[in-house]
Amino acid sequence: MPPPQQGKRAALASGEGTIGALPEDLLQHVLSFLPAQQAVRTCVLARRWRHLWKSATGLRITGGQESEVTPVQELREFVNHLLLLRCRAPVDTCEFRFAVDSDDDVPRVSLWIRHIILCQVRLLRLHISRDGYGVNFYVDNLPLASQHLTRLELIDIGLNDSFLDFAGCPALQDLVIINGCFVHVRNISSVSLKRLAILDSSFNQHTRTRIYVPSLVSLRLEDNWDRTPVLETMPCLKAAFVRFIKESVDRCFYSDSWDCHNDNCQGCYDLQTVHSHDSVLLKGLSEAQNLTLIDEHDTFIFRRDLTWCPTFSKLKTLLLNEYWCVPDDFHALACILEHSPSLEILTLHFFSKGPNHKVEIKGGYNAVESSAAITKHLKAVEVKCNSVDAEVLKILKFLATLNICFEGEKALTEDIWPISS
Repeated sequence: MPPPQQGKRAALASGEGTIGALPEDLLQHVLSFLPAQQAVRTCVLARRWRHLWKSATGLRITGGQESEVTPVQELREFVNHLLLLRCRAPVDTCEFRFAVDSDDDVPRVSLWIRHIILCQVRLLRLHISRDGYGVNFYVDNLPLASQHLTRLELIDIGLNDSFLDFAGCPALQDLVIINGCFVHVRNISSVSLKRLAILDSSFNQHTRTRIYVPSLVSLRLEDNWDRTPVLETMPCLKAAFVRFIKESVDRCFYSDSWDCHNDNCQGCYDLQTVHSHDSVLLKGLSEAQNLTLIDEHDTFIFRRDLTWCPTFSKLKTLLLNEYWCVPDDFHALACILEHSPSLEILTLHFFSKGPNHKVEIKGGYNAVESSAAITKHLKAVEVKCNSVDAEVLKILKFLATLNICFEGEKALTEDIWPISS
């Protein structure tokens, strides 16, 4: 039997230490969590590790620390050799995170992306900025084609119609776009997509992007600006969240309508892709079971769509903000309630984003006195705000006309409008 120290050295040399005793597939999975440079350096650990990095299940080509953006010039030679030596070994996940400073590097980076697609990647995350300041990196004008890609995450990416035509990606189910640029995009289409999120992104100022995703289950459109995209029918939709808080071109600068007849109004004119009678958002959202609609920038899209308001036949839960409760006629709120025959839970937020609302007023539908204007299925109504002021009381009084009663409503009323002696 060899001495203990000699046996220990032999085990390390053969890669049979505590970690080296793990199966190869598990080691390759562990390497996928390391930045690619660190994963490659494991080749010097032991004889067994020499080629493990070549078949790691994930690639993280990120360069520096998580909080830093590495210029692509520092990665050129390394990534070229990395992809060459890996050949086309399959990879499950891949992340590119760096900055492109020169136009000369754009074709090279595009070639890297295409190479990874050929490696049967399932999850691809592209976080590529220009000059490190959040300026968009534009992808090439070629469609993606992959039988294996299931999730695509795009951050700081400039996009085009060809890239966003996912006919060649039949397995794609998740698409996340953050700070994307859709200035040159007229269509987004995928028959397989299940979940779509577009956040903090800029759309075209003159032409609306049309989104065709008939199999979508979950949608999130949040804090985008310029022209609101058109949503085609989504019969499988279960949950949708739509919020306007940033500058939108869909604002009338001369009236409260969307047709002020002023040629200088950028909001009302230059609409080339939507006819006057077409819905922009609500028709596409009409199949949702859970719906959140928030407008903090006074765009006219929701009010415009209500003119041809669809029926939300499957809608169970609905969350709205104060945009929908403009006194004194409450037309927008009344309209959407009248067209939601299966609604069970209604939540209203008044100038309070939460989650720690100072005031929560709970109520419910009075089934004894039925109202033709509201669903008999309504179980709960909740008003969340920071204080009970005159505006809140107006909405409570309006809801009372629909036979919705609130806990302590009389006391709340007397706090604002005391009964004279």
